[in-house]
Amino acid sequence: MSSVIENLLLRKQKLVEQLEKAPSVEDRDRIEHQLEQINTALDFLDRPGPREGR
Repeated sequence: MSSVIENLLLRKQKLVEQLEKAPSVEDRDRIEHQLEQINTALDFLDRPGPREGR
């Protein structure tokens, strides 16, 4: 599971760097959308699952 989180964090870092250099509004919108998806995935993975309490 930690490798999934590591990959998401690495992708997020790359997207943030791209966002700083994005030449157009469309590019920034696309990157921001991808960042939202990554944040959602990270939030989901960070929640304790029902099996962890067992």
